[in-house]
Amino acid sequence: MNVVVLMGRLCADPELKYTSANIPVCSFRLAVDRAYKSGGERKTDFLNVTAWRNTAEFVSRYFKKGQLIALEGSLETHTYTDKEGNNRTAYEIVANNVHFAESKRDNSNSAQPTRYNDAPPAAFSNTDTSDFQEIVGVDEDDLPF
Repeated sequence: MNVVVLMGRLCADPELKYTSANIPVCSFRLAVDRAYKSGGERKTDFLNVTAWRNTAEFVSRYFKKGQLIALEGSLETHTYTDKEGNNRTAYEIVANNVHFAESKRDNSNSAQPTRYNDAPPAAFSNTDTSDFQEIVGVDEDDLPF
């Protein structure tokens, strides 16, 4: 089983590009704090993440540097030979689903939708959302987040 679940802050604005077949791909770096013991020093891991298709477009549209993001995906490894002829391995997270991890009020400078009842962009994950119904007429002060 290859499942990665992370929550962290974007180190820079996500970078959206397109393949030669016009498929959207978004790359970003995520700073994820490690759990630490009492009295221990806090450590942070910086992880490379890639999102494809609708997920890539969603991330590039709604997330900016410094925002907290939660994601579910998988770990991929890539082996290569460096300039000195040494074999190297690179690790990358491929995001399948991404979620806002802080409320709109916590990050007022963000490019998130202006209302919570906005319809989600196309589909923001690689899963089918046709079973969900839009909730309209909800006052954002009544929301638990």
